Amino acid sequence: MTAARPSDEGRPSLRDHAYETLRRRIIEVELQPGERLVERDLAAELEVSRIPLREALRLLAADGLVVLVPHRGALVAPFTPSDVRDLFDVRESLESLAARLAAERADADGLARLADGLDAARAATRAHDRAAIAAANAAFHSDIVELAANALLSGVMRPLEARMHWLFRLTARRDPDRQCAEHEQMYEAIAARDADRAARLAHEHVADGRAASLALAAQWSRPDIDPEVIAARRRRGRGDAGKQAGPAA
Repeated sequence: MTAARPSDEGRPSLRDHAYETLRRRIIEVELQPGERLVERDLAAELEVSRIPLREALRLLAADGLVVLVPHRGALVAPFTPSDVRDLFDVRESLESLAARLAAERADADGLARLADGLDAARAATRAHDRAAIAAANAAFHSDIVELAANALLSGVMRPLEARMHWLFRLTARRDPDRQCAEHEQMYEAIAARDADRAARLAHEHVADGRAASLALAAQWSRPDIDPEVIAARRRRGRGDAGKQAGPAA
């Protein structure tokens, strides 16, 4: 009896495994902004071949978490203060719209989910668990977009979710009590069907975090990173190592 031919069905699962693992490690800052991603090392660590790994890296690049340099390599996106500024520019407008629509359209089940999210944020804040705080804050904002019940808005916001979660994790030193209180005010406005107030509070909440996030970004980001230069250095380094080793006997 001949062995069964491997199907392509396994590849997406391997890709998803690599994607989810690397996404989590980037968001949790286990992999630092600007850090090089060496395919052979990651493939061995994740126990996948390079094909699903490369597919995962392309998905992460679409999320804005990875920079791909054609024919040279990949690295964790630098996420500079300029990147943070651009993200806030978009968030101030879109999240204000999401809150307005959520106040107009949210049903009882949706409001209950939003309240549960607030409870999770309060618990994480009391426990001083920065990772859990970041996750809860990201989930709260995503839930509001879902409650807005606007497919186009959801499609526009979806690619930003990973960067928002990453931002919340990188800026976890911001006052979590204040953020939690602002989220509670937003929830109250949405639950009260006060669309104008919900939109205003959402805009103020996002705008309030801009200066603090930019200041923190200046501390942990590496604006001097040039992906092309880093990848080229890696390539040259391998070439130099080969020259030093000489041909095999």
